[in-house]
Amino acid sequence: MQEKGSVVYIAFGIETKPSQYELTQLALGLDLCGLPFYWVLIDKRGSSDDDVIELPRGFEKRTRGRGVVCRGWAPQFKILSHDSVGGLLIHSGMSSVVEGFQLGKPLVLLPCMPDQGLIASYLVEKKMAYRIHREDADGSFTPESVADSLSLVMVSEEGKIFREKAKEMMGLFGDRDVQNKCVSELICFLNRV
Repeated sequence: MQEKGSVVYIAFGIETKPSQYELTQLALGLDLCGLPFYWVLIDKRGSSDDDVIELPRGFEKRTRGRGVVCRGWAPQFKILSHDSVGGLLIHSGMSSVVEGFQLGKPLVLLPCMPDQGLIASYLVEKKMAYRIHREDADGSFTPESVADSLSLVMVSEEGKIFREKAKEMMGLFGDRDVQNKCVSELICFLNRV
């Protein structure tokens, strides 16, 4: 059993396909940060041996007891609902953003597709999430940037703003009455047009 709010949930959706290089950097960053994690790592590349995802040598052995790599579908919302999960490392897909905010979980973002970059930029501008630094020239990132980003959002005093904003968003995204009111207002607006 992990401590409340200590586990990082990592997932990149069904459409996003991080490269082998990106997966290696992520794994090394998770190893470096020392936080417990649950990583949903779905192999979406294909069936040839050249396309198989490989984690750094010894990664799963070194992180055993603090990390789980799930190589298939996982019930994301159910996992995120657990008290041990304290934050998400995601690709900035809107479904994952909404689920994280519904449950008041802070977000660390690593966008991989153009629409995800737009979503991430907005969330970062509003201090609703933190984005892992990528190099402008080639989009690369380091294990240290992964580890530092996770530690900032999940642990440090400096990152408290992201944890507080996530709780604040829970009041909006997790409130059915507010959602129903917004949908009703949208329908009224569309009927007037």
